[in-house]
Amino acid sequence: MTNTALFPTEFDFTLPKGLLDAQGQLHRTGRMRLATAKDEMALLQDPHLQANPAYGMLVLLSQVITQLGALERVTPADLENLFRPDIQYLRVFYEQIHQSGLPQLAVQCPQCQHQFAAELSPSGEH
Repeated sequence: MTNTALFPTEFDFTLPKGLLDAQGQLHRTGRMRLATAKDEMALLQDPHLQANPAYGMLVLLSQVITQLGALERVTPADLENLFRPDIQYLRVFYEQIHQSGLPQLAVQCPQCQHQFAAELSPSGEH
């Protein structure tokens, strides 16, 4: 986690599975920064969104992920290759850091059905 004037603006994460690149290298650890209004406005200019509005999340994530493994830059095309658990993790992680800065997830105990808030592990571990 990076702090700017005691306000966290970047958060470290580890993907549950990882992004496998064309060379067969697995990228799991990364860093995500808080989105700005400029990031969200850039979505309106992306031509992929007119054909497929769901692509917006990949565009937005590619803008706010500042580091992923050894990749110098993360593109929407890179994120298209994420495994399903990883894209779900990144969506939840994005929402949580923007809501409170403390990644938490509402969960329910499978045995007693008790509901509680659990901290989303920044390392992506269960």
